[in-house]
Amino acid sequence: MIQEKELTAGLSTKEAEKRIEKFGFNELQHHKKASAFKIFLSQFNNFIVWVLIAATIISGIIGDRADAITILIIVVINSILGFIQEFKTEKSLEALKDLAAPTCKVLRDSSIQIINSIYLTIGDVVILEAGDRIPADGFFIESSGIVVDESLLTGESVGVNKDSKNKKANSGFMGTTVVKGKGLFKVDCIGMKTEMGKIADLIQNIEEEKSPLNKKLDSLGKILVVICLVICAIVTIMGIMRGNDITEMFLLGVSLAVAAIPEGLAAIVTVALALGVSRMLKRNALVRKLPAVETLGCTSVICSDKTGTLTQNKMTVKEVYLNGRIYELDKEKLNDYTKFMKCLVYCNDCNYDFTKKKMSEALHGDPTETALINMFFKEVPVLESFQSNANRVFDIPFDSTRKMMSVIVNEGGKETCYVKGAPERMIDKCEFILENNKIKPFTYQKKKQVSQFITAMSSRALRCLAAAYKEENLVKSEKLENNLIFLGITGSIDPPRKEAVDAVLKCKLAGIKPVMITGDHQNTALAIAKYLNICSTEDQVMTGQQIEAVSDSELEKRVKKVRVFARVSPSHKLRIVRAFKKTGNIVAMTGDGVNDAPAIKESDIGIAMGISGTDVTKEASSMILMDDNFSTIVAAVEEGRIIYDNIRKFIRYLLSCNLGEVLTMFLATLFYLPNPLSPIQILLVNLATDGLPAIALGVDPAESDIMRQQPREKGESIFARGLVEKIIVRGTLIGLCTLLSFMVGRYYGMNLETCRTLALCTLVMSQLIHVFECRSERHSIFEIKLFTNPWLVGAVLISVILICSVLYVPFLQQVFHTVPLSVKQVLIVMFFSGIIAFINSVYLLIKSKY
Repeated sequence: MIQEKELTAGLSTKEAEKRIEKFGFNELQHHKKASAFKIFLSQFNNFIVWVLIAATIISGIIGDRADAITILIIVVINSILGFIQEFKTEKSLEALKDLAAPTCKVLRDSSIQIINSIYLTIGDVVILEAGDRIPADGFFIESSGIVVDESLLTGESVGVNKDSKNKKANSGFMGTTVVKGKGLFKVDCIGMKTEMGKIADLIQNIEEEKSPLNKKLDSLGKILVVICLVICAIVTIMGIMRGNDITEMFLLGVSLAVAAIPEGLAAIVTVALALGVSRMLKRNALVRKLPAVETLGCTSVICSDKTGTLTQNKMTVKEVYLNGRIYELDKEKLNDYTKFMKCLVYCNDCNYDFTKKKMSEALHGDPTETALINMFFKEVPVLESFQSNANRVFDIPFDSTRKMMSVIVNEGGKETCYVKGAPERMIDKCEFILENNKIKPFTYQKKKQVSQFITAMSSRALRCLAAAYKEENLVKSEKLENNLIFLGITGSIDPPRKEAVDAVLKCKLAGIKPVMITGDHQNTALAIAKYLNICSTEDQVMTGQQIEAVSDSELEKRVKKVRVFARVSPSHKLRIVRAFKKTGNIVAMTGDGVNDAPAIKESDIGIAMGISGTDVTKEASSMILMDDNFSTIVAAVEEGRIIYDNIRKFIRYLLSCNLGEVLTMFLATLFYLPNPLSPIQILLVNLATDGLPAIALGVDPAESDIMRQQPREKGESIFARGLVEKIIVRGTLIGLCTLLSFMVGRYYGMNLETCRTLALCTLVMSQLIHVFECRSERHSIFEIKLFTNPWLVGAVLISVILICSVLYVPFLQQVFHTVPLSVKQVLIVMFFSGIIAFINSVYLLIKSKY
């Protein structure tokens, strides 16, 4: 029961504090955020990082402190990079939430106070007017023309009228927006007990799966450990069997094991992902989780909202039926439209702020109503002057039953009634029609003709609205809306984004299915989808009603063909996402409302809207579009593909090179040759080739045809599409060429130190040449522009300087047991390190040409 005192004075501050203590804050609870320290520690909870730490310990045991310190530095840098990115992203989201945190006007201590809505409590009385967001669940105790946009919860874009005298129509819900009127609202439910809170609780109970990248890297780490143990065992046992010193062979085996672990892998993966995220942020996409970008790269279906994402979210009047004909406003001007203009501007609930200079800032209200005013007025002073000529004396607000709105305005002492509404209802209410400033009977034939124009406009995806008026018998009741004079029709549309056309084409070339999901009528949806080339025929459209009528298994069959889902309610979106996932797709799903959150959470990549999205939706998402733009999603897909390609590039490079190192030693042992490299030289190769060149590959720019490749299969191994074969073949050839250069030195009678120097230089140079081969799996070195990745050129130069220093600086010669090479010996190195790359590049060039 509402007490009279409570209504007039509101709660006292003391009483409000008591209730806050009892009921808690008015906020949505999220999973407890990890501290900065825990976020940092979590960076070490990774299988490959464990391998790297083991490698550090082993390096320390064998006495190679320099390598141990190097590996440890890489581990720490990797963890710091991951921590900074995750921490920065969380802070960015918190900043977004702070910006979005609503305040409200509440009655406290008999006065109006503005407070943060989290301090709202049960029993508070809130003052609401057009533009305010309802801060909690409750009911209206006073209302004057209140209309609320509840699309966040229901998906229904039509405003809902609220009546404080009707218990069935006076409820309000957290997060919904008042678009018209004003009133007093009493809070009876806060926080997680609200409707929005229930959905927030639902999305937190959907289990999160590991991304494909995490799964593949975990698998790779386990494979590497097995390889390391096998290498250590084989080389050590074979050396001992040959009679070599046990300690020496153990050290050699351990050195090989350390070299076989691509310790740069975890760091390079993080660097590649972090840089991808930074690039995305510049392109208006905030990625909440690093692996999300990579997952986007294998997306095969993008389910996108229509409004604001594929369209501009800016209603515009495109066509007008007036004086017996249709005008296309972007091509021609209206004639004899004064009465028509008065009707659409005066019979309009937009709010005005005439202190603003721009129309976009001066107008506030329903997008369709602002579009009507923008059709006639481009300057604020002109609109202000026009509005001053009339004064509204009576109105009947729009409601979903009548589907029309009426006002009586006083224009210079003369009262006129203006009415606008759904064309089919308005035609029935009109007895006359105004054409070229002449009032004529609105005959059956004329009504039929107008109806045909309406049908034609609707087929072009235009939302039609009719205008009428009368000047006599102005009875101030609903009888007012009879015997009207028909004026004309407006056809409005939320225009498609121009960049969305290119983005959709890019999707199709990339083998990705763009799917539109909207609450709009199927004709409107189909027309927009045709313009964007998302679909071409009516049988590619499925309505919410049809979704209701089919089972989950039947829906899974239907989604293979459907490209547009129209008249879809929020409850359908979860079924659509699950149907696509069941058919083997990786699904990206966009949304802005609280009701979209479960579907966003369920999808492989949940994408929230940064402008129109709610906090709950953002919390459920993997990525936030700062500009609510479909083309940003496609850019993210491209970025994901670049990152995945780069990960494959440096995996190919690192494993090929490490295999070459292992085979060099293994084959020498197998053929009873002296060890071609000493333990310290093996670690030098590791330092010179595994670090900077591999990291530089991780930031390689995209290949020109990356968005013309088909998306990867959902369960595809990171080694798929011939990568294993490339690694084995190239690694084997690197090992053979290194061993051959060693044997050539022996053949010419060079001493062991010189032969080992030849082998060392051949191994390093063949790897540095191979790094350029790894830039493309489809193209030859001769087709790749060298300086598109200056980082790689720089990294290779540094490695070359390092190896030259080892050869020609006396102190380093002693440390690494090397000798200076003559010109003849340098030519031997260049031949064996470059011959395979040259033959392979010529082969790829011929293959790509013919």
